[in-house]
Amino acid sequence: MTCPICEKRKAVRFCPAKGLKICAICCGTEREVRIDCPSDCAYLIAAHRYEDEHRRPIPSDTPLLDVEVPRDTVHTQQRLIAALAFSVAKFCSAQPTSSDLDVLAGLQALAETHRTLISGIYYERTPDRPLARELYAAVGALLAEIKKQQAQRSATAALRDIDLFHALLFLYRMGLLRSNGRQKSRKFIEFLRAQFPQAEQLKQEESRIIVP
Repeated sequence: MTCPICEKRKAVRFCPAKGLKICAICCGTEREVRIDCPSDCAYLIAAHRYEDEHRRPIPSDTPLLDVEVPRDTVHTQQRLIAALAFSVAKFCSAQPTSSDLDVLAGLQALAETHRTLISGIYYERTPDRPLARELYAAVGALLAEIKKQQAQRSATAALRDIDLFHALLFLYRMGLLRSNGRQKSRKFIEFLRAQFPQAEQLKQEESRIIVP
């Protein structure tokens, strides 16, 4: 049987996304590019395992790489980062067609918007990708709720815009490292959903995470 994608090589691997066999080369080159691979595909799992063992370098022209994130951010803003990550995981559970590129675009735009707040000039940088815009709005609503909660608790130190910026930037860079850059990749999303399995159960409910 000839591979239905290249129409040249012998079809030897069963592709659950296509429901038929394709050749090994097309499986490797079109995976998460033209083929929307399910997360339980054995070949996808093996490929992701290999990618985790051989991390790709982040391209030098990637936005926001020039900003230094304080080393203690993951500790000082642990609950904030967890709240952001949970919000992303819940959004992606409710929007199963979202990809890592959508998540990264949304987080990048949020980080850039909060970067402008630090200088005292508000300029909203909404993403071009539709799902990225929805994610931008969802996470932005969470941040607004966190600020509102803090305003109602006078004993709580206010969360600074620079803290929000660093937390968003930390999560964005984590996504860059976890994703493989392929168009249909959900590698970073699957990582977040594994950290927050309750996001699937709560995808229709409002998050009640409170950050001190």
